[in-house]
Amino acid sequence: MAYAYDNENIFARILRGEIPCDKVLETDHALAFRDIAPKTPDHVLVIPKGAYVTWDHFAAKASDAEVADFVRAVGKVAQMVDAAPGDGKNGYRLISNAGTDGVQEVPHLHVHVLAGRPLGWMIRPG
Repeated sequence: MAYAYDNENIFARILRGEIPCDKVLETDHALAFRDIAPKTPDHVLVIPKGAYVTWDHFAAKASDAEVADFVRAVGKVAQMVDAAPGDGKNGYRLISNAGTDGVQEVPHLHVHVLAGRPLGWMIRPG
């Protein structure tokens, strides 16, 4: 499958330093920053630095180093927002939307780390 990456999407522009962000974490292959329209008290986006559109694109084309670094960055962010379950913490949710049916708004892979309040059902039954 061919993936059309838009070099002018907002996350590409953030990575190039053209648009500022509220940085939470930066690694060799990932950048995490607070969402500008948070849906929960703790809402952080984690993006790979490479030009990947969706999770399946990333899984197919990213190097082992990129995959390991990105996955670890997502886990680190969950710990940094103090949401990892245990020791009185109540957890978090990870969301990565892909394509039109997945309601992906920015054509650059990103994982939402959502925490800080009960999130309800992922999808309502029925």
